[in-house]
Amino acid sequence: MSFDIPSPKDCMDHLIAKPGKKFVLSDVPTRDESLFDSKKIARASCEEDAHEINRLQDILYAERKQSLLVVLQGIDTAGKSGTTRAVFAYTSPLGLQVAAFKKPTEEELAHDYLWRVHAAVPRKGFIGIFDRSHYEDVLVVKVREFAPKDDIERRYDQINAFEKHLTENGTRILKFMLHISPEEQAERLHSRLAEPHKRWKFNPGDLEDRKLWPDFMKAYDDMVERCSTDHAPWYVIPSDSKSRRNAMIARIVRGTLEDMAPEYPDPGWRPEDYDF
Repeated sequence: MSFDIPSPKDCMDHLIAKPGKKFVLSDVPTRDESLFDSKKIARASCEEDAHEINRLQDILYAERKQSLLVVLQGIDTAGKSGTTRAVFAYTSPLGLQVAAFKKPTEEELAHDYLWRVHAAVPRKGFIGIFDRSHYEDVLVVKVREFAPKDDIERRYDQINAFEKHLTENGTRILKFMLHISPEEQAERLHSRLAEPHKRWKFNPGDLEDRKLWPDFMKAYDDMVERCSTDHAPWYVIPSDSKSRRNAMIARIVRGTLEDMAPEYPDPGWRPEDYDF
């Protein structure tokens, strides 16, 4: 590129919620232009990284020894689907597993809350994307009081243990909290109603959650502080700017895949061994 962009490490260091430290979401801006000077630079960076993510995923798929789980968590309209489209724009769907966690089914409710999540963890060789995740069980479940407080309190340690189990068995985890302002959410909700092709996305229930904004932000405080660990830290992404949001996440995904350093396997075939 002919312009300066931050390294993946720069992005990680700037955006990480440091494990073991006090975390307050209101201390983090929802718009941050320090990593990418302009939206044009951010879009160009994301475009290049998306191509490289595709190349690295191809090697990961061929290798079949490790996997990457990308968790996208954020309040309604934060941009989970948009992030997926941009960051993985060129990645072969053969190597992607996308799970969108909605209201649990009757069967899922008959099991422990992590049962449906473990079943969706990516196989070796795959990149898995969680659109919402097991963290709903310490967010909406907590705010809406869908489970006893004591049960919810135990879940933070249970989630940390679950994620440590995954990392110790070949799954690298990237967790992104998409952080937007209430003003930005209002604009995006209005856009969903105003534009016919987006209207299907609108859910009146989102307005009920919006009334509980302070409670949700406190739940996010607890989630990030208690579940940002050395093996699976949280990255808090200022997301009022969609292009910068995508660029930040693409940089970190690319850097993580580079660090995983997948290699094409050698099956032993040689051109000279065959007559065409």
